[in-house]
Amino acid sequence: MDLKGNVVLVTGASRGIGAAIARAFAAEGACVIINYLKNEARARDVVEEIREHGGEAILYQADVRDEAQVGQMVQSAIDQYGQIDCLVNNALSHYTFNPKTRKTAWGISWEDYQSQLDGSLRGSYIATQAVLPFMKEKGRGRIINMVTNLIDLPIVPYHDYTTAKAALWGFTKNLARDLGHFGITVNAVAPGLTYPTDSSRETQEDVREMIVKLTPLKRLAQPDDIAGVVLFLASDWGRFVTGQCIRVDGGLV
Repeated sequence: MDLKGNVVLVTGASRGIGAAIARAFAAEGACVIINYLKNEARARDVVEEIREHGGEAILYQADVRDEAQVGQMVQSAIDQYGQIDCLVNNALSHYTFNPKTRKTAWGISWEDYQSQLDGSLRGSYIATQAVLPFMKEKGRGRIINMVTNLIDLPIVPYHDYTTAKAALWGFTKNLARDLGHFGITVNAVAPGLTYPTDSSRETQEDVREMIVKLTPLKRLAQPDDIAGVVLFLASDWGRFVTGQCIRVDGGLV
């Protein structure tokens, strides 16, 4: 897989799945824009690791929920590189997958839903709108949205998180229908519980063991498992795939 010459923006790339995706792109020759919100130290570690292995990466702080900040980030990338070939919408509002502390259907507030919708859907919308003019002008582009297999199988009902990701999946399908004319593919990747990440760290051991038992491949996803599918969709190997959601959960769904 050769992604040399590609410029890739990965939002929420300072840790976990986002960091794994950024490292994987860089290993295949792409220049990666590492977006982060708060954790500059961890984001800088990702950039330095990429550079130590001969890759190219730059750091950019921006809140994906803020249209002005995202616009400045994208314009800065265009000024420096002249293009953005792939956008990976990975950022989300902070979430912890802990069944014992989750909010139930009778205890959750609309504000909880709104927080997740702002992070997953609004953030993806703003970043997509920012890159679209440049992708349309080039006549080519890849947009990859990170959702969740909980949409299909809410094995633990994280109401606000899963609802926001379901909305993002709907956004993905509609974009694919509208943007194919411009040579832009839009797909979603739906990981299962991925460990280790900061979000899954508080998931109880008995829950992890239950999911492993139900999974045909008998283990949890790891960040690199998710990154491989993202790279496929971003590469020429995935050039005729659009409007799809690929579940990366070892066969659980």
